[in-house]
Amino acid sequence: MLTKKQLDLLELIHKRMQKDGVPPSFDEMKEALDLRSKSGIHRLITALEERGFIRRLAHRARAIEIVKLPDSIAAKYSAAPQTGGFTPRVIDGDRPSSRPSAAAPVSQWGATDVPLMGKIAAGVPIEAISQIETHVAVPGTMLGGKGHHYALEVKGDSMIDAGINDGDIVVIRETSTADDGDIVVALVKGQEATLKTLRRQGGRRIALEAANPAYPAQIYPDDQVEVQGKLVGLIRTY
Repeated sequence: MLTKKQLDLLELIHKRMQKDGVPPSFDEMKEALDLRSKSGIHRLITALEERGFIRRLAHRARAIEIVKLPDSIAAKYSAAPQTGGFTPRVIDGDRPSSRPSAAAPVSQWGATDVPLMGKIAAGVPIEAISQIETHVAVPGTMLGGKGHHYALEVKGDSMIDAGINDGDIVVIRETSTADDGDIVVALVKGQEATLKTLRRQGGRRIALEAANPAYPAQIYPDDQVEVQGKLVGLIRTY
């Protein structure tokens, strides 16, 4: 059970992230909740985190992730239904005990080795990915389109309703264009990468939508979102 102030703050954070893609500052929270000091906001944030409604991300300013919403708030801000969407072609495999070095790739059993570039957030954006960690073998049938492909390990659960789970490896075809409803790797503000469904919202705005009603859409001016690839496949390890 949350107090009224805790509910008010959670709804404020949710509304601001749904509108602008970032939470309000502590000063904005203090003013909106009519509190005298930011220490009251710190206590409310800590209480929400302890109850599992939000998560604070280390080493980033104003980095708050909404993990879940109470029914009273979720009913008011239900996520737009996902249409079109991606039906993942899932390849099951055994998770190796340790990752091989990022040496030159070696093809195995007719598969193509693609670089595994690191982790991608299926939640809030994380720092942009730029280094090859190793390579993964991907069946040639999964690489249907022409062009360069790469793989990323999924971190988070915001795309679970699209069949993409935390720890999955997603296979991405590098491209700078995408249609509405495509699941893409989007670089936000030139700094952070996220895996989301792309939808254009009239004018010059882009919504990056989760496939989990607990996560609001992240909406940005179109010049702050750069498509870096389109989802073409999924590898799940156990």
